[in-house]
Amino acid sequence: MPALLSPADSSRADHHKVVIVGAGAAGIATASSLIARDPSLDIALIDPADVHYYQPGWTMVGAGVFKAPSTAHTMAGTLPRGVRWIKARVDGFDPQGQLVMLDDGRAVSYEQLVVCPGLKLDWNAIEGLSETLGRNGVTSNYRYDLAPYTWQLVQNLKHGRALFTQPPMPIKCAGAPQKALYLSCDHWLRNGHLGNVRASFFNAGAVLFGVADYVPALMSYIDKYAVDLNYQHRLTAVDGPNKRATFIRTLPDGSTETRIEAFDMLHVVPPQVAPDFIRQSPLADAAGWVDVDPHTLRHRQFGNIHALGDVANTTNAKTAAAARKQAPVVANNVLVALGRLATLAQYDGYGSCPLTVERGKIVLAEFTYGGKLAPSFPRWLLDGRKPTRLAWLLKAQILPPLYWKAMLKGREWLARPQPLMVEAQQ
Repeated sequence: MPALLSPADSSRADHHKVVIVGAGAAGIATASSLIARDPSLDIALIDPADVHYYQPGWTMVGAGVFKAPSTAHTMAGTLPRGVRWIKARVDGFDPQGQLVMLDDGRAVSYEQLVVCPGLKLDWNAIEGLSETLGRNGVTSNYRYDLAPYTWQLVQNLKHGRALFTQPPMPIKCAGAPQKALYLSCDHWLRNGHLGNVRASFFNAGAVLFGVADYVPALMSYIDKYAVDLNYQHRLTAVDGPNKRATFIRTLPDGSTETRIEAFDMLHVVPPQVAPDFIRQSPLADAAGWVDVDPHTLRHRQFGNIHALGDVANTTNAKTAAAARKQAPVVANNVLVALGRLATLAQYDGYGSCPLTVERGKIVLAEFTYGGKLAPSFPRWLLDGRKPTRLAWLLKAQILPPLYWKAMLKGREWLARPQPLMVEAQQ
């Protein structure tokens, strides 16, 4: 079990060779990858949470496939041995002084800093949403406590309107808004209710999915479930008691109009931004994300700082699969910066999104920077552009233990870092 540092234990918390901010998938995987390479390394991990969640499982919870508790482990039991756990919130950074400031007044100094606190779900950006979440038919698979409510609503809805929303990019797991749609429609179809339940998808973007190769398969399910598909619609307000959702639609000429839709069930995905202490820090770019080189994941201005996961300003999909590939790269490059390894590693932008189009079948989207397809398996075995049962088996039975027992333990199956190529440096 990791050593837990209390506020009073400031002497031990004062300085560490490597400090990692954030104990989500990216932070724990990076810590474990560092320890796997150098067990003697002095690492502190800062995070206030008591629980670590397997967030990719929440879509399955919302469809009645997983039980919510299976996606939650104690933080103390998840962090790798040998890591000092500083259970506190970060308040800011002083990169010149090589300090991380905590909200209890302490400061932690470092030689190398890894920043991966995830992103912020901005529920308050949608008027009236926070007051009605978990009630009045309003839910979201983006919260642990609400995913079971999604399944409850899906089971109980026999007729009426079900609305599913997707906010402007970037968001984590860009396919998740669709996953909720498809799995809900599949349940209604199997139980003979789809004709009476009318499903609509309101996407703030202009395309169904950002990588065109996967769109034909997804559109076939949009047609199969007779989904009312709407682009350029951004959810701005929710009136839960009266069951009304307000959207701003962007027209081709750039003007906008307001559209109000009635609902019986509303699945909301909130806008997503970098955490406040990141956006207000010297580490952020103009949009608020940590500014890193897309290949080395090293900060563009501060050479002893790396960032990965959802908070980085890289253009890859913000998924756990991306963090799984990024963590060994950061671990390698931190050790290069410390003089303990010689060769930099590179991240190619890999991201994966298992699009659950029905119970038992998945379109497995895998791609690198620029939307280049990057399948992990030969096409004869698993063609990710088509819905397959093998991809479902991967999502439902293989990926959860792979997450807990491999990725978070520093076992880099299909994630070994590759040496930095000359063209990636340019």
